[in-house]
Amino acid sequence: MNVQEKLAIAKQLHALGCDVIEAGFPIASPGDFHAVKTIAEEVGPLTEGRKHGAMTICGLSRAAEKDIETCFKALEPAPKRRIHTFLATSDIHLEHKLKISRQQCVEQSAKAVAFAASLTPDVEFSPEDAGRSDPEFLVEVLNAVIEAGATTLNIPDTVGYNLPHEYAEMIEFLIANVTGAENVIFSTHCHNDLGVATANTLEAVRKGARQVEVTINGIGERAGNTALEEVAMAITTRPQWFPVYHDIDTKQLMRSSRMVSGYTGMMVQPNKAITGANAFAHEAGIHQDGVLKHQNTYEIMTPESVGLGEESNLVLGKHSGRAAFEARLTALGHTELTPEQIKSFTAKFKEIADEKKVRVCCAATRRTHFSSSPSSSSSHPSFLPRPLISRRCADGHGCRPRCSSYSRCGADPRERHVEAGERARDGGEQRARDGDREAAQPPRRQHC
Repeated sequence: MNVQEKLAIAKQLHALGCDVIEAGFPIASPGDFHAVKTIAEEVGPLTEGRKHGAMTICGLSRAAEKDIETCFKALEPAPKRRIHTFLATSDIHLEHKLKISRQQCVEQSAKAVAFAASLTPDVEFSPEDAGRSDPEFLVEVLNAVIEAGATTLNIPDTVGYNLPHEYAEMIEFLIANVTGAENVIFSTHCHNDLGVATANTLEAVRKGARQVEVTINGIGERAGNTALEEVAMAITTRPQWFPVYHDIDTKQLMRSSRMVSGYTGMMVQPNKAITGANAFAHEAGIHQDGVLKHQNTYEIMTPESVGLGEESNLVLGKHSGRAAFEARLTALGHTELTPEQIKSFTAKFKEIADEKKVRVCCAATRRTHFSSSPSSSSSHPSFLPRPLISRRCADGHGCRPRCSSYSRCGADPRERHVEAGERARDGGEQRARDGDREAAQPPRRQHC
C-alpha cells in the first residue's frame, strides 16, 4: 500500500476504536518511514469519538539502536507513541538465524529495550517465536526486559505452531513466573498456519492477556494473523466467557474489511466469519424458514451489528424452500399469487436450479437480484425474471462481465455498481465497455 492508502486505513482504525495501531517498520524503507510519520502527524492527535483519548501510534524495530532511533524519529509527532522491538528466543532461531547464544540473546534484548525506554516510556518487547521457545528461558528474557523498561510483553506464536490449550498455558505460566508481571501488559500475537489463530488469542485472553495483536480480515504473513473482527464479535457475542470488554465499534467492521480488501487487493473468502459474503447467507430451506420467522433461530449476531443492512441474505437455490421463494416474490411485488401458484412456481424454480447455479449478488445491499428480461422459455413462469449470469472480479465480488472496474474493485461496495455499457436505445446495438466488439442486446438493468 502507498502512504495515502495506509493513512486512510489508519483513520478508519481510529474510527473503529482501536487502542494501538502498529503503523509500520520505519527502517524498512523511506516509504515506510514516511507512512509511519504521516500517520503519527495526522492520526496521532485525533480524539473525536474516542472514549480514552488519542490512539497510540506504534512502530516496529529490530533490537538494534539504529532501528530503534529511526523508529522514534518517525513516531515523534504522535502525542502517544510506542516503540515495539523484538528478538528471537527459540533455539532454532538463535542457532540458525541469529547465531548467538542464549546469554547473548538476554543481553541484546535488555540493551535494546533500555535504549528504547530512554526515548519513550512506552516500550513493547516481543520474544520472536515464543511459541517454540523454552518457557524457562522466556521467563529469563522477560525478567531482563522488564527490568530494562518494557511495559508491554508481546508473546508471538510466530509460525502458528501452538494449539489453543498450549498457547493459553504458556501465557498463564509466564504471568505466574515473570518477576513484575503485575506491572506490565501481556499481549498476544498469533498466526493462522494451523487455522487456530483466533482460538489461541481468545484462550490467552481468558488466561490473562490484556492486549491482542490482530489484523483486519486476518491478513498477514503466510496464512495470516488473528482477525480483529472475529475476536471483537466473539467477546461481544459471548461476554460471559471473557473477563474483559472492548471499545470496538462493531458497526464499522464491514466498512473496515472492505476498505482493507480494496486497498490490498486481497479478497475476503466468501465463507469468512463475520465479514465474508456468505457470513449471513442462508440457502437451506429449513434455515431460511427459521430466519424468516425469527432471525435468532440461525443467526447468533445480526447483520447490522457488523455494519450490514438489516436483512439477511437468502440465497435462492435448489436447497431453498417455499417460504424463502415466497418472501422473494413478495419483495419483488408479486403479492397476488395464490398458494397453488407459489407451490407450482417453487417446483419449477427448483428444476431450473438443479440444472445450473447462477448467482448475482449486489455488494451494497447483499440481496440476490434478477434481470428484468422476459423469459423466452415456456417452462419458465412468464412473470419471473431470468437470473443474470455473473462472474467474479479480481477481488472476488460478483461483478458483471462488463464491469468497468473488473480488474480491481474499490473499497466502497457502492462503487462496484458498475457501468456495464450504454443501454441499447430503440433496440439498437451498443458497444461493450470491456472490448472493441459490437454487441446487440436488449435493454436491461445492469447489476453488480
